[in-house]
Amino acid sequence: MTEPFTPSAPPTVLLEHVAFQWPGSAFRFGVDRFRIEKAERVLLLGPSGGGKSTLLGLISGISQPQKGRIELLGTDLAKLSSAQRDRFRAEHLGVIFQMFNLLPYASAQDNVRLGLSFAPNRARRVRKEETPEEAAARLLTALGLPKNIQTGQPASLLSSGQQQRVAAARALIGDPELVIADEPTSALDGESQQAFLDLIFKQLDRSGSSLLMVSHDERLADWFDRVVRLTDIQRHEETPDAAAS
Repeated sequence: MTEPFTPSAPPTVLLEHVAFQWPGSAFRFGVDRFRIEKAERVLLLGPSGGGKSTLLGLISGISQPQKGRIELLGTDLAKLSSAQRDRFRAEHLGVIFQMFNLLPYASAQDNVRLGLSFAPNRARRVRKEETPEEAAARLLTALGLPKNIQTGQPASLLSSGQQQRVAAARALIGDPELVIADEPTSALDGESQQAFLDLIFKQLDRSGSSLLMVSHDERLADWFDRVVRLTDIQRHEETPDAAAS
C-alpha cells in the first residue's frame, strides 16, 4: 500500500459532465465527475465491455467527447489540435497496454527507448542523469528482466511475462506525470501479480507519477490509494433519436 497522496491543484486528471457517443450507437457513455490527484494511485474496477477502454481513450485524448470538459495537468484537451494532443500524450502519459503493443522485431531496450522518440521533454529529463540506454537498462533490470536478454534478441522471442516488463518500462521511462495501465496483470497468477505490482509501485514512488489502472480484479484493491467502480462515475443515456425509434 502506498503512502496517502497529498491533493494538489491542478489535478493530474479531471473529467466533468462528459458525454461520448460512438458513431451509429444508440447510447452515450457519460461521466459526471472523475478526478485523479498528483501522485495518486487509482484502481478503476469494471467488467469487460463495460466502458473502461472508452474512458481511457477519452483521458488520453485519443477520443473527443461530444460535451463536457477533460483536463490533464490543467490543460483542456479540447483546446488542442489533433497533432497537439498526440504530442501532449507522448510527453505526459505512459501507457501499459493489455496486449503490450511491442515492436516484435526490436529488442527490449529498443522498445523501451521508443517511448522517448516522440517526447523530447521526457528525453531531456532522462539525459539530465543518464543516457537513454542506461535508463532503459536500469528500468528493465529493476522490473526483473535479466541483462543478458535486454539487447540482441527481438521482443517476439520473449515470454509473455518478460514482454509485460518491457511494456511497463517503456511506459515509465522519462517519468511521465500519468501512467495508465490497462489490465496489466490479467494473465498473471497471484504470486506473479504481487511481484509485478511491487516492482511497478517502487518505480512510481521514485518518479512521483500518478497511476490509473483499470481491471476487473477485486484482489488488487489493497494496493491503491483509492478504488473507483466504473458504475459509480458513469451513466448510459439513450439518445432522443433512439428513444423515438
